[in-house]
Amino acid sequence: MPHVRPDEYPQVNSSYVLEYVEVIHRHHKRTPYAANTFPVETYPWYCDDEALFYYGAPLPTHGANHSANTYWSVYTSSANPLSPRGFNGTCQFPQITRGGLDDSWQHGNDLYGVYHDLLGFLPDKYDPNLVSFRVTNNVITSQVAGMVTSGMFGGEAHQEFPLLIQPASIDSLEPGYTCPAAKNNFSAYGVGSSDAAWTSHLKAAANLYANLDTISGIPPTDSGFHLSFDHYFDNLSARLCHAKPLPCNASNPALCVTRAMADTVFRLGQYEYSYLYRDAGARTLEYSAGSYGIWVAELAQHLRRAMQVTDDDSVRTGDGTSTSGIRYRHKVAHDGSISHVLSILQAKQMVWPGMGSEVVFELYQRKVDPQYYIRVLWGGQVLRSSNPTLGVLDMLPVEILFAYLDGLVGPRADKIPSMCNL
Repeated sequence: MPHVRPDEYPQVNSSYVLEYVEVIHRHHKRTPYAANTFPVETYPWYCDDEALFYYGAPLPTHGANHSANTYWSVYTSSANPLSPRGFNGTCQFPQITRGGLDDSWQHGNDLYGVYHDLLGFLPDKYDPNLVSFRVTNNVITSQVAGMVTSGMFGGEAHQEFPLLIQPASIDSLEPGYTCPAAKNNFSAYGVGSSDAAWTSHLKAAANLYANLDTISGIPPTDSGFHLSFDHYFDNLSARLCHAKPLPCNASNPALCVTRAMADTVFRLGQYEYSYLYRDAGARTLEYSAGSYGIWVAELAQHLRRAMQVTDDDSVRTGDGTSTSGIRYRHKVAHDGSISHVLSILQAKQMVWPGMGSEVVFELYQRKVDPQYYIRVLWGGQVLRSSNPTLGVLDMLPVEILFAYLDGLVGPRADKIPSMCNL
């Protein structure tokens, strides 16, 4: 997916100074989730060209008792009479694939090419006092972060980067915290609801579903595959992202999913995300504000802290750069995470965020006055909001964004407990 890169980056004029950057993006391409695979897949999927390292190590890591670099190697036993659901082979479902790892490294390298090489904003070497990385409790985000950090600051061998992570039950990034009111709101109009505006496209796609079910062997009663097109979308798009053939029936190899059928699934998936996060009206904003309000409150807090550090002359150097305080935060998340951000910002055109989709928040200060401004990039270009207060998010006075976010979720998300009926 398009993201911030040196060739296309829209630079601001020299009257503004970049003070803070926060990046959130979806992980890169992966194998499908096991729940999204078919009962019998007709070809295997191998991941022998990569390794997933899972181990603990004492800190400091240069002590006497150090850890070996151990990684998982998937296999099946000849003594086990059972077959795994879905694909045979040597992959986890999900895991970031070799292509996804390479894309992750390139993503990090592109960001460094802009914020270090082009703008001189990032330090030459990784500095935990200036730069932080954060992941969710889903391991695929850590797989991506390992490559992103290397693409940005990996010039030295055996570097170590802490990845911030919140407790799973209150994680704001995935998100993982509970918001019953938001869930009830979504259940009234979204996946699994009887809302006619939602169910109409499912009914209209009955023939497509019947053909897909016949080919895949998925029972028509499987709710995971039939309450939305999410599962079929994931299964088919993962194949095409990795240049694999579309599936055929296990008993009749001549009966296959056509490219036209797959494209229809993708089109309907795009429709669903647009409906769920924007087109269903005010309910979508209420849902996202409750489900992702803590994260946007954290964003606002980070921006305010960056402004405080910038305004403190005691932590300024002669060239105007800050000597303390995090100035770049990088979060690796999921499609739902990005969708909530776009929903809250009321993006003018909503899509299903693809692999590597990215939203960037840039905080600037004008040289001639103390005012701060915010610019938001989506897919590497300025985000346009249908909200008249936000409009084109290009050098918007940051206080307007603060008022908007505080109005939704409160400073430090103090409205969330009551909004969520907690």
